[in-house]
Amino acid sequence: MAGSGIDVLVVGSGLAGTSAAIEAARAGAKVALASLGDTFSGSSFHGGTWGLGLVGPADEADGDDLASTILEVGRGVADPALVRQLVEGVDPAVAWLEGMGVELRQPHDPSQRAYVPCFDHRPRSWHGLVRTSLRRAWQRELDRLGVLALPHTELVDVVEREGAVQGAVLFDHATGEARLVPCGAVVLATGGLAGLYERRLGAPDSCGSAHGIALAHGCELVNAEFLQMMPGLVSPVRGVVVNEKALRFSSVDVPAPLLEERSGYGPFTSRLASSAVDRLICAAGPGGLPLSHRLPDEPDELVADYFSWLAATYGIDPEDEVRVALFAHASNGGIAVGADCSCAGGPRGLYACGECAGGIHGADRLGGLASAAALVFGRVAGTCAARAAGQGHAPVSPLAPEWEASPLAGEALGKARRLMSAHAMVGRTREGLGEALRGIGEARSELRATARPTGDATSGAATLRAHHQLAAASAMLAAMLAREESRGSHHRADHPGEDPSLACQIRVGRDGAARREALPYQN
Repeated sequence: MAGSGIDVLVVGSGLAGTSAAIEAARAGAKVALASLGDTFSGSSFHGGTWGLGLVGPADEADGDDLASTILEVGRGVADPALVRQLVEGVDPAVAWLEGMGVELRQPHDPSQRAYVPCFDHRPRSWHGLVRTSLRRAWQRELDRLGVLALPHTELVDVVEREGAVQGAVLFDHATGEARLVPCGAVVLATGGLAGLYERRLGAPDSCGSAHGIALAHGCELVNAEFLQMMPGLVSPVRGVVVNEKALRFSSVDVPAPLLEERSGYGPFTSRLASSAVDRLICAAGPGGLPLSHRLPDEPDELVADYFSWLAATYGIDPEDEVRVALFAHASNGGIAVGADCSCAGGPRGLYACGECAGGIHGADRLGGLASAAALVFGRVAGTCAARAAGQGHAPVSPLAPEWEASPLAGEALGKARRLMSAHAMVGRTREGLGEALRGIGEARSELRATARPTGDATSGAATLRAHHQLAAASAMLAAMLAREESRGSHHRADHPGEDPSLACQIRVGRDGAARREALPYQN
């Protein structure tokens, strides 16, 4: 495992984390790249979709329209300064990828409807990220820069002294060992919060524990109530994203105008009438709603590519009947960060980027901007972390940490996931959210009450992970309760309309209290 010669520890090796590791190393820092899965993992490299789309301004004149569209779709909760930073950073990020030899797909006809991003009104610059090419090019660059890869290695805590990062506690799942690793900066790039749900799309290593670690060190979560929920297959295979472009239901009658509107975007939103389609899917329960696809004689290129991928990978043809349910997918919110990706309220030297960072996206997010934000802010986080680490850090003893373990760790997390799935998807209510918050609070108390000292790092790490995950789930529920309206991906069945007075961010700290913060942009 890593030794004492690390300046910057990056946790998570998807688009954001790998970008951060490369930029930190290019800035002269000694870098370790830890990931719970393989190197090049997380939702960025998960096989639940055909690939990754990357969206940016169509040309120099398009930047203002793209930024204003992001803010409009975000419904007043995206940070305008971060949005502008994102838009201005996409083209340099594309050039950065191309400079490393990454293959980027280009559309044959970018005017096709399929290339209009979800929730957008016009085509933008679009690139398809080819995962095999990304792996090859990035592995070559990581090797050249001497970045130390730590696959199957989990962050279980951050060490801080006098308000600054001094190191991290890592657990190696391959060996069952843990140790303290001195470093001057830590970059969190661990994905979103969907791992706190039973039914979720994306990689299993995006478990939400880093959000709990950040909370424990004084950070806040922002926009945590805005979790995208996507239709996904539950049969004949599970956990595959459904293409929304040609939906056809065999067991329910859905008016054509609603299907047409619903075909323009992937994740659920409460602000359009076609949300009725998603509510029908939810009403079918966990077994899913029967569905097939009706493709035109000449489908758009991107749609045709999806169904070719589906047939080649899973043997499913468009006319085959499948069953579909809503899954927790991507987080629009997360750890509150500034323009330099530093974690607001946290110790100096702690950064977050990619899906685990919040404030960049709003109540709804344009398709293709998750990839863009991961690359743009991953590069920022790596550069700034290298600068912070260069200011020096005190040595930390590399002794193994003292562990406490509870036999209820797995049971507590299972309970939390069931409660989140039952009460924190579509159709949230004060009563249901309160029940979930009380249940998770009880699980946290039982976990603390049953924890005992242990020399077993495996059970100790599992218990600490559960503590962090339950803290993150509680913060999400507090934000959902505080937003007493339906706005974008947040749907309150007891408050179905959008309230103009709540066009603000909701932030939650480690005390679980929610506070509102107004932004310059208002709907």
